[in-house]
Amino acid sequence: MESWKQKGVLFLVFFGVLLGADFDTNNSLIEFYGKSDSRINIVIKDNIDIEGKITSAGSVALNDNKASSNAFLIQKLIDANFNIAGKANLSEWANFRSENSVSGWSSKGGQTTHVLNSKYNPCGSSSGSAVAVASGLVDIAIGTETNGSISCPSSINGIIGFKPTVGLVSRSGIIPISSSQDTAGPMGKTLEIVAKTLEVISGYDPNDKATSYIPEDFNFNFMGVTDNRRLDGIRFGLLNADNQHPQVIEFHNEIKAVVKKLGGEVIDIKDDRIYPDEAEYFILLYEFRVGLEKYLKSSSAKMQNLNDLIIFNDENKNTVMPHFGQDIFFQSLESDSYIKYMWSKHKVSNSYKETLRLLEQYELDAFIGLTRGPAWKINYDGGDWPAMQETLRFSSGGFAAHNGMPHITIPFFNIDNFPVGISIIGKRWDDREILKFAAAIDSKLTDKSTIIDVRSLDEVKTGIIQDAIHIEWTDIEKEISNIDISKDQSIYLYCRSGNRSGKATAILEKMGFTNAKNVGGIIEAAEKLDKKIVKYSE
Repeated sequence: MESWKQKGVLFLVFFGVLLGADFDTNNSLIEFYGKSDSRINIVIKDNIDIEGKITSAGSVALNDNKASSNAFLIQKLIDANFNIAGKANLSEWANFRSENSVSGWSSKGGQTTHVLNSKYNPCGSSSGSAVAVASGLVDIAIGTETNGSISCPSSINGIIGFKPTVGLVSRSGIIPISSSQDTAGPMGKTLEIVAKTLEVISGYDPNDKATSYIPEDFNFNFMGVTDNRRLDGIRFGLLNADNQHPQVIEFHNEIKAVVKKLGGEVIDIKDDRIYPDEAEYFILLYEFRVGLEKYLKSSSAKMQNLNDLIIFNDENKNTVMPHFGQDIFFQSLESDSYIKYMWSKHKVSNSYKETLRLLEQYELDAFIGLTRGPAWKINYDGGDWPAMQETLRFSSGGFAAHNGMPHITIPFFNIDNFPVGISIIGKRWDDREILKFAAAIDSKLTDKSTIIDVRSLDEVKTGIIQDAIHIEWTDIEKEISNIDISKDQSIYLYCRSGNRSGKATAILEKMGFTNAKNVGGIIEAAEKLDKKIVKYSE
Protein backbone atom coordinates (compact mmCIF):
# COMPACT_ATOMS: atom_id res chain seq x y z
CA MET A 1 0.00 0.00 0.00
CA GLU A 2 1.36 3.39 -1.01
CA SER A 3 1.51 6.03 1.66
CA TRP A 4 0.19 9.54 1.01
CA LYS A 5 3.75 10.83 1.03
CA GLN A 6 4.92 8.28 -1.50
CA LYS A 7 2.06 8.93 -3.88
CA GLY A 8 1.27 12.59 -3.39
CA VAL A 9 4.39 14.47 -2.44
CA LEU A 10 5.58 14.97 -6.04
CA PHE A 11 2.25 16.45 -6.97
CA LEU A 12 2.36 18.85 -4.07
CA VAL A 13 5.89 19.92 -4.95
CA PHE A 14 4.82 20.59 -8.54
CA PHE A 15 1.65 22.28 -7.42
CA GLY A 16 3.57 24.54 -5.07
CA VAL A 17 6.10 25.50 -7.75
CA LEU A 18 3.36 26.16 -10.24
CA LEU A 19 1.31 28.38 -7.96
CA GLY A 20 3.87 29.62 -5.46
CA ALA A 21 3.76 33.12 -6.93
CA ASP A 22 0.03 33.32 -6.45
CA PHE A 23 -0.41 34.50 -2.88
CA ASP A 24 -4.12 33.75 -2.98
CA THR A 25 -3.67 30.06 -3.69
CA ASN A 26 -6.91 28.32 -2.74
CA ASN A 27 -7.93 31.55 -0.99
CA SER A 28 -5.61 30.69 1.85
CA LEU A 29 -4.60 34.23 2.81
CA ILE A 30 -6.43 37.34 3.95
CA GLU A 31 -3.37 39.55 3.51
CA PHE A 32 -0.03 39.05 1.80
CA TYR A 33 2.98 41.09 2.92
CA GLY A 34 5.67 39.65 0.66
CA LYS A 35 8.20 36.79 0.65
CA SER A 36 11.90 36.80 1.45
CA ASP A 37 14.63 34.96 -0.44
CA SER A 38 16.93 34.74 2.55
CA ARG A 39 14.64 34.19 5.54
CA ILE A 40 12.08 31.55 6.54
CA ASN A 41 8.68 32.64 5.23
CA ILE A 42 5.77 32.13 7.60
CA VAL A 43 2.08 33.01 7.54
CA ILE A 44 0.08 33.70 10.67
CA LYS A 45 -3.51 32.73 11.39
CA ASP A 46 -5.65 35.87 11.50
CA ASN A 47 -6.60 35.59 15.14
CA ILE A 48 -3.05 36.51 16.23
CA ASP A 49 -1.91 40.12 16.70
CA ILE A 50 0.76 41.60 14.45
CA GLU A 51 1.59 45.21 15.28
CA GLY A 52 0.00 47.64 12.85
CA LYS A 53 -2.10 44.94 11.18
CA ILE A 54 -5.79 44.10 11.52
CA THR A 55 -6.65 41.03 13.61
CA SER A 56 -10.10 39.96 12.47
CA ALA A 57 -10.68 36.33 13.53
CA GLY A 58 -12.10 36.14 10.01
CA SER A 59 -14.98 38.51 10.81
CA VAL A 60 -15.69 41.88 9.18
CA ALA A 61 -16.95 42.92 12.63
CA LEU A 62 -13.30 43.43 13.58
CA ASN A 63 -12.22 45.35 10.48
CA ASP A 64 -11.07 48.19 12.76
CA ASN A 65 -9.10 45.99 15.17
CA LYS A 66 -5.57 47.17 14.42
CA ALA A 67 -3.08 45.59 16.80
CA SER A 68 -1.01 48.04 18.88
CA SER A 69 1.68 45.43 19.59
CA ASN A 70 2.86 42.00 18.56
CA ALA A 71 1.57 38.84 20.16
CA PHE A 72 4.29 37.26 22.28
CA LEU A 73 4.96 34.49 19.75
CA ILE A 74 5.07 36.98 16.85
CA GLN A 75 7.78 39.00 18.55
CA LYS A 76 9.77 35.81 19.11
CA LEU A 77 9.48 34.94 15.41
CA ILE A 78 10.63 38.42 14.39
CA ASP A 79 13.55 38.26 16.83
CA ALA A 80 14.53 34.93 15.25
CA ASN A 81 14.58 36.56 11.78
CA PHE A 82 11.49 34.84 10.38
CA ASN A 83 9.74 36.74 7.60
CA ILE A 84 6.04 37.31 8.33
CA ALA A 85 4.71 36.78 4.81
CA GLY A 86 1.01 37.25 5.46
CA LYS A 87 -2.16 36.58 7.44
CA ALA A 88 -3.90 33.27 6.87
CA ASN A 89 -7.63 32.92 6.40
CA LEU A 90 -9.50 30.82 8.95
CA SER A 91 -12.91 29.50 9.83
CA GLU A 92 -14.65 32.59 11.17
CA TRP A 93 -14.25 32.93 14.95
CA ALA A 94 -12.23 29.71 14.80
CA ASN A 95 -15.40 27.69 14.12
CA PHE A 96 -17.00 28.92 17.32
CA ARG A 97 -19.95 30.94 16.05
CA SER A 98 -22.39 28.25 14.96
CA GLU A 99 -22.78 24.49 15.19
CA ASN A 100 -23.60 24.59 11.46
CA SER A 101 -20.43 26.40 10.45
CA VAL A 102 -18.51 25.65 7.25
CA SER A 103 -14.81 25.16 7.91
CA GLY A 104 -12.53 27.47 5.98
CA TRP A 105 -15.19 30.13 5.42
CA SER A 106 -15.06 33.62 6.87
CA SER A 107 -16.86 36.86 6.08
CA LYS A 108 -13.44 38.54 5.91
CA GLY A 109 -11.62 36.11 3.64
CA GLY A 110 -14.27 34.01 1.92
CA GLN A 111 -13.93 30.27 1.43
CA THR A 112 -10.55 28.58 1.68
CA THR A 113 -10.59 25.36 -0.34
CA HIS A 114 -8.70 22.09 -0.12
CA VAL A 115 -5.21 22.10 -1.63
CA LEU A 116 -6.09 19.31 -4.09
CA ASN A 117 -9.70 20.05 -5.03
CA SER A 118 -11.55 23.37 -4.74
CA LYS A 119 -14.87 21.59 -4.19
CA TYR A 120 -13.60 20.06 -0.98
CA ASN A 121 -13.29 21.45 2.52
CA PRO A 122 -9.80 22.05 3.97
CA CYS A 123 -11.01 21.55 7.57
CA GLY A 124 -10.43 24.18 10.21
CA SER A 125 -10.20 26.36 11.90
CA SER A 126 -6.56 26.86 10.81
CA SER A 127 -7.63 26.31 7.21
CA GLY A 128 -5.57 28.98 5.48
CA SER A 129 -2.47 28.10 7.50
CA ALA A 130 -2.61 24.49 6.31
CA VAL A 131 -3.39 25.26 2.68
CA ALA A 132 -0.73 27.99 2.40
CA VAL A 133 1.89 25.44 3.44
CA ALA A 134 0.49 22.49 1.46
CA SER A 135 0.30 24.56 -1.75
CA GLY A 136 3.95 25.54 -1.47
CA LEU A 137 3.27 29.20 -0.82
CA VAL A 138 5.36 29.25 2.39
CA ASP A 139 7.56 26.91 4.39
CA ILE A 140 5.68 27.11 7.67
CA ALA A 141 2.55 28.58 9.24
CA ILE A 142 1.17 29.24 12.69
CA GLY A 143 -2.24 27.87 13.52
CA THR A 144 -4.22 27.71 16.74
CA GLU A 145 -6.17 24.85 18.22
CA THR A 146 -8.88 24.48 20.81
CA ASN A 147 -10.05 21.06 19.62
CA GLY A 148 -8.70 19.82 16.30
CA SER A 149 -7.98 23.14 14.59
CA ILE A 150 -4.30 22.35 13.92
CA SER A 151 -4.45 18.57 13.61
CA CYS A 152 -7.48 18.32 11.33
CA PRO A 153 -6.46 20.77 8.55
CA SER A 154 -2.87 19.49 8.71
CA SER A 155 -3.96 15.88 8.27
CA ILE A 156 -6.50 16.64 5.58
CA ASN A 157 -4.08 18.74 3.50
CA GLY A 158 -1.10 16.40 3.85
CA ILE A 159 1.28 18.38 6.07
CA ILE A 160 2.73 18.11 9.58
CA GLY A 161 0.89 19.84 12.40
CA PHE A 162 1.99 20.13 16.01
CA LYS A 163 -0.39 21.03 18.84
CA PRO A 164 1.85 21.62 21.86
CA THR A 165 1.03 21.05 25.49
CA VAL A 166 -1.22 23.92 26.58
CA GLY A 167 1.12 26.44 28.20
CA LEU A 168 4.22 25.68 26.15
CA VAL A 169 3.39 28.53 23.74
CA SER A 170 2.00 31.82 25.01
CA ARG A 171 -1.55 32.83 24.04
CA SER A 172 -1.13 36.54 24.81
CA GLY A 173 -2.13 38.58 21.79
CA ILE A 174 -4.35 35.80 20.43
CA ILE A 175 -8.15 36.12 20.21
CA PRO A 176 -9.25 33.36 22.60
CA ILE A 177 -11.83 30.64 22.78
CA SER A 178 -10.72 28.75 25.86
CA SER A 179 -7.99 29.48 28.39
CA SER A 180 -8.10 25.78 29.29
CA GLN A 181 -7.54 24.40 25.79
CA ASP A 182 -6.21 27.09 23.44
CA THR A 183 -2.71 26.85 22.06
CA ALA A 184 -0.81 28.01 19.01
CA GLY A 185 1.43 25.64 17.07
CA PRO A 186 3.47 25.21 13.87
CA MET A 187 2.20 23.65 10.65
CA GLY A 188 4.87 22.81 8.10
CA LYS A 189 6.16 20.69 5.24
CA THR A 190 9.00 19.05 7.13
CA LEU A 191 9.56 17.88 10.66
CA GLU A 192 12.72 19.98 10.81
CA ILE A 193 10.99 23.29 10.10
CA VAL A 194 8.18 22.42 12.51
CA ALA A 195 10.72 21.65 15.24
CA LYS A 196 12.72 24.79 14.56
CA THR A 197 9.62 26.97 14.70
CA LEU A 198 8.41 25.32 17.89
CA GLU A 199 11.78 26.06 19.49
CA VAL A 200 11.39 29.73 18.60
CA ILE A 201 7.81 30.28 19.80
CA SER A 202 7.95 28.24 23.03
CA GLY A 203 8.75 29.64 26.45
CA TYR A 204 7.62 31.59 29.48
CA ASP A 205 5.50 34.72 29.11
CA PRO A 206 4.53 36.67 32.25
CA ASN A 207 1.30 37.67 30.50
CA ASP A 208 0.11 34.08 30.13
CA LYS A 209 -0.19 32.20 33.42
CA ALA A 210 -0.32 28.85 31.65
CA THR A 211 3.34 29.21 30.62
CA SER A 212 4.38 29.32 34.29
CA TYR A 213 3.69 25.57 34.45
CA ILE A 214 6.49 24.72 32.04
CA PRO A 215 8.76 22.35 34.03
CA GLU A 216 12.04 23.90 35.16
CA ASP A 217 14.00 21.10 33.48
CA PHE A 218 12.01 21.21 30.23
CA ASN A 219 14.21 20.60 27.18
CA PHE A 220 13.43 23.09 24.40
CA ASN A 221 15.91 21.47 21.98
CA PHE A 222 13.32 20.13 19.54
CA MET A 223 15.72 20.16 16.60
CA GLY A 224 17.94 17.74 18.48
CA VAL A 225 15.49 14.83 18.04
CA THR A 226 14.56 15.27 14.37
CA ASP A 227 17.30 12.89 13.26
CA ASN A 228 15.88 10.03 15.33
CA ARG A 229 15.43 6.90 13.22
CA ARG A 230 14.48 4.18 15.73
CA LEU A 231 11.69 3.30 18.15
CA ASP A 232 13.47 0.55 20.05
CA GLY A 233 11.48 -0.43 23.13
CA ILE A 234 8.78 2.19 22.56
CA ARG A 235 5.20 1.08 23.20
CA PHE A 236 2.24 2.85 21.61
CA GLY A 237 -1.40 2.34 22.54
CA LEU A 238 -3.57 2.14 19.42
CA LEU A 239 -6.50 4.57 19.37
CA ASN A 240 -9.13 2.54 17.53
CA ALA A 241 -11.00 5.55 16.10
CA ASP A 242 -14.34 3.89 16.99
CA ASN A 243 -14.49 2.64 13.42
CA GLN A 244 -13.97 -0.93 12.26
CA HIS A 245 -14.29 -0.24 8.54
CA PRO A 246 -12.02 -2.65 6.57
CA GLN A 247 -9.93 0.27 5.33
CA VAL A 248 -9.42 1.53 8.88
CA ILE A 249 -8.31 -1.94 9.97
CA GLU A 250 -5.90 -2.04 7.02
CA PHE A 251 -4.45 1.33 8.03
CA HIS A 252 -4.05 0.18 11.63
CA ASN A 253 -2.16 -2.89 10.45
CA GLU A 254 0.12 -0.68 8.36
CA ILE A 255 0.84 1.53 11.39
CA LYS A 256 1.74 -1.57 13.40
CA ALA A 257 4.02 -2.83 10.62
CA VAL A 258 5.92 0.45 10.29
CA VAL A 259 6.41 0.80 14.05
CA LYS A 260 7.58 -2.82 14.31
CA LYS A 261 10.19 -2.27 11.56
CA LEU A 262 11.53 0.62 13.64
CA GLY A 263 11.87 -1.53 16.76
CA GLY A 264 8.70 -0.38 18.52
CA GLU A 265 5.39 -1.99 19.33
CA VAL A 266 1.75 -0.99 18.93
CA ILE A 267 -0.56 -2.38 21.62
CA ASP A 268 -4.27 -2.93 21.14
CA ILE A 269 -5.87 -1.34 24.18
CA LYS A 270 -9.33 -1.18 25.62
CA ASP A 271 -9.95 2.56 25.69
CA ASP A 272 -12.72 2.79 28.28
CA ARG A 273 -12.46 6.54 28.81
CA ILE A 274 -15.76 8.41 28.59
CA TYR A 275 -15.54 11.65 26.66
CA PRO A 276 -16.90 14.53 28.79
CA ASP A 277 -18.81 16.19 25.95
CA GLU A 278 -21.19 18.32 28.02
CA ALA A 279 -18.53 19.40 30.50
CA GLU A 280 -15.98 20.34 27.84
CA TYR A 281 -18.55 22.27 25.81
CA PHE A 282 -19.73 24.28 28.81
CA ILE A 283 -16.11 25.16 29.65
CA LEU A 284 -15.65 26.46 26.11
CA LEU A 285 -18.89 28.47 26.22
CA TYR A 286 -18.03 30.01 29.59
CA GLU A 287 -14.38 30.78 28.85
CA PHE A 288 -15.09 32.14 25.37
CA ARG A 289 -17.21 35.05 26.59
CA VAL A 290 -14.86 35.86 29.47
CA GLY A 291 -11.69 35.65 27.40
CA LEU A 292 -13.09 37.37 24.31
CA GLU A 293 -14.41 40.35 26.23
CA LYS A 294 -11.09 40.73 28.05
CA TYR A 295 -9.32 40.78 24.68
CA LEU A 296 -11.79 43.21 23.07
CA LYS A 297 -11.62 45.71 25.92
CA SER A 298 -7.85 45.93 25.50
CA SER A 299 -8.10 46.27 21.71
CA SER A 300 -8.88 49.11 19.30
CA ALA A 301 -12.04 47.38 18.09
CA LYS A 302 -15.37 49.17 18.25
CA MET A 303 -16.88 45.87 19.39
CA GLN A 304 -16.28 45.66 23.14
CA ASN A 305 -18.25 42.60 24.18
CA LEU A 306 -20.04 39.53 22.87
CA ASN A 307 -23.39 41.28 22.79
CA ASP A 308 -21.94 43.98 20.50
CA LEU A 309 -20.87 41.25 18.10
CA ILE A 310 -24.27 39.58 18.15
CA ILE A 311 -25.96 42.87 17.30
CA PHE A 312 -23.43 43.61 14.54
CA ASN A 313 -23.91 40.18 12.99
CA ASP A 314 -27.69 40.57 13.04
CA GLU A 315 -27.48 44.00 11.42
CA ASN A 316 -25.11 42.71 8.75
CA LYS A 317 -26.56 39.21 8.32
CA ASN A 318 -26.30 39.20 4.52
CA THR A 319 -22.54 39.65 4.74
CA VAL A 320 -21.76 37.87 7.98
CA MET A 321 -24.33 35.09 8.07
CA PRO A 322 -25.14 34.01 4.48
CA HIS A 323 -24.51 30.33 5.30
CA PHE A 324 -24.88 29.86 9.06
CA GLY A 325 -26.00 31.77 12.14
CA GLN A 326 -24.55 32.56 15.56
CA ASP A 327 -26.20 30.05 17.87
CA ILE A 328 -22.95 29.40 19.76
CA PHE A 329 -22.63 33.12 20.48
CA PHE A 330 -26.07 33.08 22.09
CA GLN A 331 -25.22 29.95 24.08
CA SER A 332 -22.00 31.51 25.32
CA LEU A 333 -23.80 34.67 26.39
CA GLU A 334 -26.14 32.58 28.53
CA SER A 335 -23.46 30.26 29.98
CA ASP A 336 -22.55 32.30 33.03
CA SER A 337 -22.93 29.79 35.89
CA TYR A 338 -19.66 29.70 37.79
CA ILE A 339 -20.80 26.67 39.80
CA LYS A 340 -21.49 24.68 36.63
CA TYR A 341 -18.19 25.87 35.23
CA MET A 342 -16.23 24.55 38.23
CA TRP A 343 -18.14 21.25 38.11
CA SER A 344 -17.25 20.95 34.43
CA LYS A 345 -13.59 21.69 35.13
CA HIS A 346 -13.55 18.97 37.78
CA LYS A 347 -15.06 16.42 35.40
CA VAL A 348 -12.55 17.21 32.66
CA SER A 349 -9.65 17.01 35.11
CA ASN A 350 -10.80 13.51 36.00
CA SER A 351 -10.61 12.68 32.30
CA TYR A 352 -6.87 13.40 32.30
CA LYS A 353 -6.43 11.15 35.33
CA GLU A 354 -8.13 8.40 33.35
CA THR A 355 -5.73 9.03 30.47
CA LEU A 356 -2.72 8.71 32.76
CA ARG A 357 -4.23 5.51 34.21
CA LEU A 358 -4.55 4.06 30.73
CA LEU A 359 -0.95 4.87 29.86
CA GLU A 360 0.25 3.28 33.09
CA GLN A 361 -2.00 0.23 32.80
CA TYR A 362 -0.57 -0.76 29.42
CA GLU A 363 2.93 0.60 30.10
CA LEU A 364 2.68 2.97 27.14
CA ASP A 365 5.02 5.74 26.04
CA ALA A 366 2.32 7.42 23.93
CA PHE A 367 -0.84 6.87 21.93
CA ILE A 368 -0.95 6.42 18.15
CA GLY A 369 -3.83 6.37 15.69
CA LEU A 370 -5.43 7.85 12.61
CA THR A 371 -5.82 11.61 12.89
CA ARG A 372 -8.95 12.38 10.97
CA GLY A 373 -10.96 11.08 8.03
CA PRO A 374 -10.36 12.48 4.53
CA ALA A 375 -11.70 15.78 3.21
CA TRP A 376 -15.41 16.26 2.64
CA LYS A 377 -17.25 18.37 0.08
CA ILE A 378 -17.98 22.00 0.93
CA ASN A 379 -21.63 22.17 1.96
CA TYR A 380 -23.41 25.44 2.78
CA ASP A 381 -26.70 23.62 3.37
CA GLY A 382 -26.27 22.45 6.94
CA GLY A 383 -22.53 22.97 7.30
CA ASP A 384 -19.73 20.49 7.94
CA TRP A 385 -21.58 17.83 9.90
CA PRO A 386 -23.95 16.49 7.18
CA ALA A 387 -21.15 16.70 4.60
CA MET A 388 -18.83 14.63 6.80
CA GLN A 389 -21.35 11.79 6.88
CA GLU A 390 -20.49 11.08 3.24
CA THR A 391 -16.87 10.24 4.07
CA LEU A 392 -15.05 7.64 6.13
CA ARG A 393 -15.10 9.26 9.57
CA PHE A 394 -12.73 8.84 12.49
CA SER A 395 -10.91 11.14 14.88
CA SER A 396 -8.22 10.65 17.55
CA GLY A 397 -7.49 14.07 19.03
CA GLY A 398 -10.43 14.89 21.29
CA PHE A 399 -8.93 13.72 24.57
CA ALA A 400 -5.62 15.41 23.74
CA ALA A 401 -7.48 18.68 23.19
CA HIS A 402 -9.45 18.95 26.40
CA ASN A 403 -6.61 17.46 28.47
CA GLY A 404 -4.02 19.91 27.13
CA MET A 405 -1.78 17.12 25.80
CA PRO A 406 0.72 17.43 22.94
CA HIS A 407 -0.43 16.02 19.61
CA ILE A 408 1.49 15.73 16.35
CA THR A 409 0.06 14.57 13.03
CA ILE A 410 2.18 13.47 10.07
CA PRO A 411 1.06 12.43 6.56
CA PHE A 412 0.69 8.69 6.24
CA PHE A 413 -2.10 7.40 3.99
CA ASN A 414 -4.43 8.52 1.28
CA ILE A 415 -8.10 7.72 0.69
CA ASP A 416 -9.35 8.40 -2.84
CA ASN A 417 -6.24 10.56 -3.35
CA PHE A 418 -6.94 12.68 -0.25
CA PRO A 419 -4.38 12.69 2.57
CA VAL A 420 -4.92 11.10 5.94
CA GLY A 421 -2.42 11.58 8.76
CA ILE A 422 -1.48 9.56 11.80
CA SER A 423 -1.38 11.07 15.27
CA ILE A 424 1.04 10.60 18.13
CA ILE A 425 -0.24 11.88 21.48
CA GLY A 426 1.71 12.00 24.74
CA LYS A 427 1.43 13.19 28.33
CA ARG A 428 1.61 16.91 29.10
CA TRP A 429 5.15 18.20 28.54
CA ASP A 430 6.13 15.14 26.50
CA ASP A 431 6.30 17.40 23.42
CA ARG A 432 9.93 16.56 22.66
CA GLU A 433 9.30 12.84 23.02
CA ILE A 434 6.39 12.69 20.58
CA LEU A 435 8.37 14.77 18.11
CA LYS A 436 11.18 12.23 18.45
CA PHE A 437 8.78 9.35 17.81
CA ALA A 438 7.29 11.16 14.81
CA ALA A 439 10.77 11.71 13.36
CA ALA A 440 11.44 7.98 13.24
CA ILE A 441 8.11 7.19 11.57
CA ASP A 442 8.37 10.11 9.17
CA SER A 443 11.84 9.02 8.07
CA LYS A 444 10.57 5.50 7.38
CA LEU A 445 7.62 6.67 5.31
CA THR A 446 9.56 8.85 2.95
CA ASP A 447 13.29 8.93 3.10
CA LYS A 448 14.14 12.01 1.04
CA SER A 449 17.41 12.53 2.89
CA THR A 450 20.88 12.52 1.35
CA ILE A 451 23.81 10.84 3.10
CA ILE A 452 27.31 12.07 2.24
CA ASP A 453 30.58 10.35 3.14
CA VAL A 454 33.26 13.07 3.25
CA ARG A 455 36.25 10.79 3.86
CA SER A 456 39.05 10.14 1.38
CA LEU A 457 38.56 7.62 -1.42
CA ASP A 458 41.00 5.17 0.20
CA GLU A 459 38.94 5.26 3.42
CA VAL A 460 35.66 4.82 1.54
CA LYS A 461 37.00 1.71 -0.24
CA THR A 462 37.07 -0.03 3.16
CA GLY A 463 33.29 0.39 3.47
CA ILE A 464 30.55 3.00 3.09
CA ILE A 465 27.12 3.48 4.66
CA GLN A 466 24.32 2.05 2.54
CA ASP A 467 22.84 4.65 0.09
CA ALA A 468 25.56 7.20 0.90
CA ILE A 469 27.36 9.18 -1.80
CA HIS A 470 31.03 10.08 -1.62
CA ILE A 471 32.26 13.68 -1.72
CA GLU A 472 35.52 14.55 0.01
CA TRP A 473 34.95 17.37 2.45
CA THR A 474 37.36 19.69 0.64
CA ASP A 475 35.24 19.31 -2.53
CA ILE A 476 31.82 19.75 -0.89
CA GLU A 477 31.27 23.35 -1.98
CA LYS A 478 32.10 22.57 -5.59
CA GLU A 479 30.41 19.16 -5.90
CA ILE A 480 27.13 19.69 -4.00
CA SER A 481 25.69 21.54 -7.01
CA ASN A 482 25.97 18.33 -9.04
CA ILE A 483 23.42 16.64 -6.75
CA ASP A 484 19.70 17.07 -7.28
CA ILE A 485 18.94 18.38 -3.81
CA SER A 486 16.95 21.30 -2.37
CA LYS A 487 18.22 23.75 0.25
CA ASP A 488 15.75 22.50 2.88
CA GLN A 489 16.29 18.77 2.30
CA SER A 490 17.87 16.68 5.06
CA ILE A 491 21.58 16.05 4.48
CA TYR A 492 23.56 13.76 6.79
CA LEU A 493 27.35 13.98 6.68
CA TYR A 494 29.88 11.65 8.29
CA CYS A 495 33.59 10.85 8.25
CA ARG A 496 35.84 8.76 10.51
CA SER A 497 35.45 10.75 13.73
CA GLY A 498 33.04 13.61 12.98
CA ASN A 499 35.73 16.28 12.55
CA ARG A 500 35.77 16.57 8.74
CA SER A 501 32.01 16.09 8.48
CA GLY A 502 31.61 18.96 10.95
CA LYS A 503 33.66 21.20 8.66
CA ALA A 504 31.65 20.11 5.63
CA THR A 505 28.40 20.77 7.48
CA ALA A 506 29.53 24.31 8.28
CA ILE A 507 30.31 24.91 4.59
CA LEU A 508 26.84 23.77 3.53
CA GLU A 509 25.21 25.95 6.18
CA LYS A 510 27.05 28.98 4.83
CA MET A 511 25.73 28.05 1.37
CA GLY A 512 22.13 28.21 2.67
CA PHE A 513 21.41 24.53 3.30
CA THR A 514 19.11 24.58 6.33
CA ASN A 515 19.02 20.89 7.27
CA ALA A 516 22.64 19.75 6.97
CA LYS A 517 23.63 17.63 9.98
CA ASN A 518 26.91 16.15 11.15
CA VAL A 519 26.18 12.60 12.33
CA GLY A 520 29.74 11.85 13.43
CA GLY A 521 31.95 8.89 12.61
CA ILE A 522 30.89 6.08 10.27
CA ILE A 523 29.93 3.57 12.98
CA GLU A 524 27.98 6.15 15.00
CA ALA A 525 26.31 7.46 11.83
CA ALA A 526 25.23 3.99 10.70
CA GLU A 527 23.51 3.46 14.06
CA LYS A 528 21.80 6.85 14.00
CA LEU A 529 20.58 6.41 10.44
CA ASP A 530 19.67 2.73 10.88
CA LYS A 531 21.81 1.81 7.86
CA LYS A 532 24.30 -0.96 7.11
CA ILE A 533 27.94 -0.44 6.21
CA VAL A 534 28.43 -2.00 2.77
CA LYS A 535 31.18 -2.49 0.18
CA TYR A 536 31.91 0.65 -1.84
CA SER A 537 31.06 0.50 -5.52
CA GLU A 538 32.22 3.29 -7.83
